[in-house]
Amino acid sequence: MLHGLNAERIIVAAAAVGFGMHVLEKAAAYARERVVFGRPIGQNQAIQHPLASVWMRLQAVELMTYKAAALYDQGRPCGLEANTARNLAGSVAYEAAFRAVRTHGGFGFAQEYHVERYFRESVLNFIAPVSEELILSYVAEKALGMPKSY
Repeated sequence: MLHGLNAERIIVAAAAVGFGMHVLEKAAAYARERVVFGRPIGQNQAIQHPLASVWMRLQAVELMTYKAAALYDQGRPCGLEANTARNLAGSVAYEAAFRAVRTHGGFGFAQEYHVERYFRESVLNFIAPVSEELILSYVAEKALGMPKSY
């Protein structure tokens, strides 16, 4: 049964990566288009650096998701990879949504920009299909040889 849940975790990770990429593109587009004091806000490192950091993390978690999927497709054990991908993808999707709200400033809560909805929806990644704490307990047990705590 636990092996079957790996597919779900991989799918959720892939969805979170796609979600994060979409939200990041919305933030980047706004940063390119929004002009303040005669220049786009995306020209400021305070806007660029957090968005660039999210992009790098999305690239890394996408690779972990592919690794988990490849192992699953080969019928090999992939619990660590599936749980790691799910946890990291959820975290970076949340960060992407948070940064999108911050990039939009006061407009981040305006419904017509949709980033407030993305931020609200990103929280689901911390609780479903399995909580972050349970994933961390599993990884501690399987990867680090810690005693089972759940």
